[in-house]
Amino acid sequence: MRNDTIAAIATGMGNAGIGIVRISGEDAFRIADCIFIGKNKKKLADAKSHTIHYGKIADKGDIIDEVLVMVMKAPHSYTTENTVEINCHGGTLVTRIILDTVIKYGARPAQPGEFTKRAFLNGRMDLSQAEAVIDVINAQNRFALKSSVSQLKGSVKEKIIEMRERILYEIAFIESALDDPEHISLDGYANRIEVILDDMLKEIDDLLKYAETGKLLKEGIHTVIVGKPNAGKSSLMNVLAGEEKAIVTEVAGTTRDVLEEQILIGGIQLNIIDTAGIRSTDDVVEKIGVERAKKYVKEADLILYVIDTSVELDENDSEIIEMIRDKKGIVLLNKSDLDTKTSVSDIKQKLDKPFIMFSTKDKEKEQVGILELEACIKKLFFYGDISFNNEVYLTNARQKSEMINCREALLLVKKSMEEEMPEDFYTIDLMNAYEFLGNVIGEAMDDDLADEIFQKFCMGK
Repeated sequence: MRNDTIAAIATGMGNAGIGIVRISGEDAFRIADCIFIGKNKKKLADAKSHTIHYGKIADKGDIIDEVLVMVMKAPHSYTTENTVEINCHGGTLVTRIILDTVIKYGARPAQPGEFTKRAFLNGRMDLSQAEAVIDVINAQNRFALKSSVSQLKGSVKEKIIEMRERILYEIAFIESALDDPEHISLDGYANRIEVILDDMLKEIDDLLKYAETGKLLKEGIHTVIVGKPNAGKSSLMNVLAGEEKAIVTEVAGTTRDVLEEQILIGGIQLNIIDTAGIRSTDDVVEKIGVERAKKYVKEADLILYVIDTSVELDENDSEIIEMIRDKKGIVLLNKSDLDTKTSVSDIKQKLDKPFIMFSTKDKEKEQVGILELEACIKKLFFYGDISFNNEVYLTNARQKSEMINCREALLLVKKSMEEEMPEDFYTIDLMNAYEFLGNVIGEAMDDDLADEIFQKFCMGK
């Protein structure tokens, strides 16, 4: 690890009330003292930790800005290093000039995520907590935020450490018994460890089950609205978005391309795509839109299939039904305020999906439909409820992959037991499981992986 002093603008680029320039490293106080003029002329290096000082930033007497400077001494800072944060006015130019001045007096521009990377490498947080930092910053809804904060506080770390301790105990017990069979017996040990393995595999299965929930909480549900032209797809999009996002007319085939919008329904984030109506057409532009709609259907987490109940089902509906048969989907029976030519029973005979009676022309039915849609989504994706509880969520693919590898290693231990292999064979796979769990929290990782993870961070974090 490099131990030089780094600096970056820690607030967003753009004009704002305040801006923060962060400096971290062994020379942070020396550099700050070169450019800070305090009211009482006191050196920041001599100040108490976690104190704030009023003054001005200047370069050889040339005043740049009036500031408040926060001093945090090692190891009691985010990076565990000496840290100075200069709170200046939030103009793009002034923060840039102050950063350039800090660099002029000895700091190096920080790489993306380098402050958090130092916090991880210095032992202030494990890798799962470091990854939670960027999740907190990028959280799009309250559930994603609560899950990220829970992980930042160490929920994943605590779970992983507890599992590793159990595995390590069994490895030590086996090796001690093999080294000292006269005093430590392995008689009946297979029955005992089988119970332990089954309990641990159940815990891992629960973590993997909730990993998908964690992903959806963090990223949102990739949702595609499909249906024939003039079924009411764009009207539904406008209702969900709460504003006129899509053009709505009586002319079939108005939507030629896709429209995208992020919305929240009862705390659930839907990344919605409104597609062109699916039908056979000779119109070149509309045909492109239909092909794009089919492509998005294949990639979707959730399909909202809108049916105009005032017309009969036809071959276009048959094509849509076959496309979405094996996808998670909800059927919205629109125009339920008009004379019905397609009933619920007609749909049930062709497609086994939850259905909702809906009308974008009737406000009361519209609101009831939204509530029913929310309940259906919870049932399909969140086991009927998304109230935040004490479940530990793995929120990224890397953590999930390491947990799957751990599960496979424990299953190999069980296979060795079934094949009546010697106990020393158990320790090989138990140690692999132990190391895979360690990878989740970053007990061992190469530089390339560290760079890949922390490059996703913003510059000042």
